Amino acid sequence: MNTRRVLVIEDDPDIGRLVTLQLAELGFEHRLVADGVTGLAEAEGGRWDLLILDLMLPRLDGLQICKRLRSRGEGYLPILMLTAKSSELDRVLGLELGADDYLVKPFSMLELAARVKAILRRQEHFEAAAAATPAATLIEAGELRIDLDRHEVQVGGRSVDLTAKEFELLVHFARAPGRVFTRAQLLDQVWGYTHSGYEHTVNSHINRLRNKIERDPAQPAHIQTVWGVGYRFATPA
Repeated sequence: MNTRRVLVIEDDPDIGRLVTLQLAELGFEHRLVADGVTGLAEAEGGRWDLLILDLMLPRLDGLQICKRLRSRGEGYLPILMLTAKSSELDRVLGLELGADDYLVKPFSMLELAARVKAILRRQEHFEAAAAATPAATLIEAGELRIDLDRHEVQVGGRSVDLTAKEFELLVHFARAPGRVFTRAQLLDQVWGYTHSGYEHTVNSHINRLRNKIERDPAQPAHIQTVWGVGYRFATPA
């Protein structure tokens, strides 16, 4: 396996140094960038396996970087967000903009290592599953059409604009029609880590998905609620 490459965008030199030392100890290549504009350019122009992204940055903050990266239709770059803010709003907003996980400062290097390895394991699993089923590049269910190669979704021939995380969540459902997923399972399997107490971020994503792909979001034909359990993907009869 090729050495993993990790980009760190962090303006605090002490934290940046500790993070890169931990990455070196894990055997990863790394680069540290101290401002948002330079960091975004590096993230867009390089081939990285993971981005460790501070929330509060000079010139361009972490939420804007996350949003910009997730609006691209190109390869998926996992993001671990670092924040000094402990408010629930900041953490949930980061996750809903497409961050895969977050750490609140101060954090231990052992915890950082555990989060990094969990995200990379999940990404490896996703890539291996995609490679094992190369023929499964198109999923159709009624008027819904999901093109995995092009990262495109259509409803009744109309293109639907999804964020990277919304697309990943929809594909996760569509690959297992009829299976019921709890919110905790979806957080673990789609976000790649168990965010205890943040199952409602799943609700937010599902509500947005329904508004985009359902003819009547109040009476969904595809992503259905199983009361008291979770959600399932149903194929219209």
